[in-house]
Amino acid sequence: MHKRRKYSQEYKQEAVQLVQQSEIPLSKVAGNLGLNPGMLRRWQNELSKSGTQAFPGNGTPRDMELARLKRELQQVKQERDFLKEAAAYFARTSK
Repeated sequence: MHKRRKYSQEYKQEAVQLVQQSEIPLSKVAGNLGLNPGMLRRWQNELSKSGTQAFPGNGTPRDMELARLKRELQQVKQERDFLKEAAAYFARTSK
């Protein structure tokens, strides 16, 4: 018997955003994520109908950790970019 996998709300939203923001076909995105295209299409429909209220269930701890790490990585990238700009500014003004 195959154990049913659970995905967090954030994981589902990010998967749908990936489809919406890229020019890659939904079936290819689903394959890259290891998902059934029908499931990803269903997530897309649910998100378009329910908005922020979509996907009220709980995901696995692994999915929640992945989503947390993605948010943290995004923040670190923003901080890095800010520091690069600040370093470039101070390098120009110290000449």
